[in-house]
Amino acid sequence: MSSSSRSRSGPPPRWRKRRSRAALSVDERAQLAQRRRSIKEDALNLPNLLTFGRIAVIPLVLWLIDRGSPKDCLWAAIVYALACITDLLDGYLARRMNVVSLLGKFLDPLADKLLVTAVLVRMVPMGRIAEWAVVLLLSRELAVTGLRSLASSEGIVIAAGDDGKSKTALQMVGILCLLIGYPYHLNLYIFDLGMVDLVPVGRALVYISLFFSLKSAVSYTSLFAETVQAKGGRSAKA
Repeated sequence: MSSSSRSRSGPPPRWRKRRSRAALSVDERAQLAQRRRSIKEDALNLPNLLTFGRIAVIPLVLWLIDRGSPKDCLWAAIVYALACITDLLDGYLARRMNVVSLLGKFLDPLADKLLVTAVLVRMVPMGRIAEWAVVLLLSRELAVTGLRSLASSEGIVIAAGDDGKSKTALQMVGILCLLIGYPYHLNLYIFDLGMVDLVPVGRALVYISLFFSLKSAVSYTSLFAETVQAKGGRSAKA
């Protein structure tokens, strides 16, 4: 092919592609910078800082558990309780301050699962909770998380039901009892309960939460299946 014919046909395709990318690079860089600013701003708002704090205290809770004295276990329970309070607080603040973000929606449930998983797994070798219960609970969490991700990709929102909320509340109190881990003398105003070992109480609460956990997983699966079927029926009619 002659040089004149090459000049008429224009530059080679690869060169044109590089040129096109260069022409778009300014806009792409601007969009990328905007996304980075947005993520940085989201990460530094108060609700998400509380969520990061909940993740940051996990090593502290595990360290206190490993020390193992009654005082250390009590402090572990106190730190865990404060982390649970931030779980309630960050969602409220995000709505009140109008800073609900995609990053927060991702981090909030992740922080909860990391905290609960770390504590429950550490409780197994200490004999405070049976390993089969922890396996079932963690398997349920993984399954429901995967189901919600799949539902989200299909444009379906699966909200937490009453069973899921009951599971969370029972689990929170049960883990607190497991963390305390030693008998204490309890007085409830005029009632003297004597020495109470909170480990069996916590174990019972976690087992009850397991029932609600599995029940809610069945409800989520049924709701997802019904929604997909209904969505498929509407698409077919259209």
